[in-house]
Amino acid sequence: MALLFHAVLSEAQVDNKMLANAFELSYAQEAKGEYAKAARSLKEVYQENAYEINLRLGWLLFKAGLYNESALYYQKAIRLKPYAIEPKFGYVLPAAAMGNWTQVINQYQEILKIDPQNTVANYRMGSIFYNKQDYPRAEKYLEKVVNLYPFDYDATLLYGWTALKMGKFREARVLFSKVLLNKPRDPSALEGLGLIR
Repeated sequence: MALLFHAVLSEAQVDNKMLANAFELSYAQEAKGEYAKAARSLKEVYQENAYEINLRLGWLLFKAGLYNESALYYQKAIRLKPYAIEPKFGYVLPAAAMGNWTQVINQYQEILKIDPQNTVANYRMGSIFYNKQDYPRAEKYLEKVVNLYPFDYDATLLYGWTALKMGKFREARVLFSKVLLNKPRDPSALEGLGLIR
């Protein structure tokens, strides 16, 4: 029994060493911009149920411009760790690169189910709906970010423009004025203030 335990432990240590070496090599290759080569280094030690390998392959294949394959590895990582946020943010990268905004929105909604206060997901949802000219939905997300980070430049500016587009001129004036405290003479905030009657 003890001999079997030592054999299994020894085999696991060899596997861990090979895995660590493959990751180290992939980082060195990534640093040189050799993304596909870095992915191949990990594929040589690929394990279907290894979250870290699937996550890293998703990233490397995205960087290599292989968006469909990248998305598949991110999906595997999501299945392996359904409550993890990082593979969902990762999946958004190839989905956005392929112009699949429905999948992008779905992933942000999944993130917000797990972490309703996540400022990155809330800001990006606000930005997506602002660009779709769905200002009431954009406002919902941006208001949350600005309540959490009242002096955040990007969220406050976009919230100001959202308020302006909705005809909420008093709120827009207050928001653009806050932006100017953060970045005096900001051209976008000054333009927004100039449009308020």
